Amino acid sequence: MTAISDVARLAGVSKSTASRALSGRGYVSEATRRRVVEAAADIGYIASPNAASLVTGRTKNVGVVIPFVNRWFFGEALEGMERTLLSANYDLTLYNLAIAGPERDRVFDFFLARKRVDAVIAVGVDLTDREVEVIQGRGKPIIALGGTCPGAPRLAVDDRGAARLATEHLIDLGHERIAHLAGAGTGSAARSVQALRRAGFADAMREADLSPVGESDGIVEAEMTLPGGYVAALQLLGHPATRPTAIFAASDEIAFGAMRAAERLGLSVPGALSIVGFDGHEHAELFGLTTIEQFPRAQGRYAVDAVMRLLGETTGDADPLTPDGLPDFDRPLETRLIVRSSTTAPSTKSLVAR
Repeated sequence: MTAISDVARLAGVSKSTASRALSGRGYVSEATRRRVVEAAADIGYIASPNAASLVTGRTKNVGVVIPFVNRWFFGEALEGMERTLLSANYDLTLYNLAIAGPERDRVFDFFLARKRVDAVIAVGVDLTDREVEVIQGRGKPIIALGGTCPGAPRLAVDDRGAARLATEHLIDLGHERIAHLAGAGTGSAARSVQALRRAGFADAMREADLSPVGESDGIVEAEMTLPGGYVAALQLLGHPATRPTAIFAASDEIAFGAMRAAERLGLSVPGALSIVGFDGHEHAELFGLTTIEQFPRAQGRYAVDAVMRLLGETTGDADPLTPDGLPDFDRPLETRLIVRSSTTAPSTKSLVAR
C-alpha cells in the first residue's frame, strides 16, 4: 500500500508539502503541485478522506435532501450541484426525503446530524423548525434551494411574482375566464412553492377584478407531473358551462398533462384554450408551451457556491455577492416569460359565450 511518504520521496518534496499539494490547503507552487500530483498518479496513491478529515475537521462531503429524483427540475438541479461539488473536490451524499414519518426523522436525527457531512442543501423541501435546528445545532451550514427552511438562508426564484406575471400574460391577451392548476398541498406551508404560485395567480386575478372560473372555484390541485396535470385538467375542463378559456399551470409537467386532456376533449390549444406553464422544462419548446423559465442547473451551482462560501471556500460560480462575500440570499434567482404557441387571445366564440 502506498503512503504520502512514497509520493513525497518520488516528487522530491517533504511529506507536508506533498500533503498540501494534494489537499489544496496551504501554498504550494504550481510546478510543485503538478509534480506531486503526477507522482501520486504514477504510484496509484489515493489520499484517505478519513485521515484528511482528522486534520482539517472537514469530510469534503455535502448532504443533499430532495423529495424526488425522477422529476426534471430536481434532476437538473442535482446535475448542477454534482458538477460544482466535483470541481471543488467535494462528494455529494443524496437523501430522498419522505413527506413525513420515521424514515424522514432518521435522515435528520442520524444520517445528517451524526454522520460526517460538512453542510446540507435542501432542494424543494418544506423543512420544519426542528429539522433545521438539528442541523444547525451540530454546527453545520444548511441552505434551502426553493421550499421552506425556517431560520436558514434560502435561494429561490420569486415564485409569487413569476406566477403573477404568467397570469397577467393571459389577462393581457384578453382572457377573463382563467383557472389555475395548482401544485398539490398548497395549504401545507405558506411559503411553499405551490402556495406561492397559487398566491401569485390570486394576486393577478384580484388586481384585474376577475374571479377564477371552473370546477372547485377555478383552482384544482394536481401532482406536479404530466399524469397529475392530465387528471386534474379533465376535472377542470369536463363541464362546458364552467370551462375556462385559459389555464395557468403550476409546472410545465402539469401543463403538458393539461394539453393532453384538452386534446382528448376535442379542445384546440390555443384556439379554444390557452395554457401557461412554469419551469422552462427541456420539452417546453417541443410542446410549444408558453412558460415561466427558470434555470435549475444554474440554481444547483449557486446553492453549492453558497454552501462553499459559508464553509469559507469558493467555487467561482457565485450569484452576485453581498459586501461580506456571501451570496445575496434576498435577491431572487432569474426567471423570464417565454411566449410560445400555447397562448393567444380568446376566440370570438368564447367572448360571445361570456
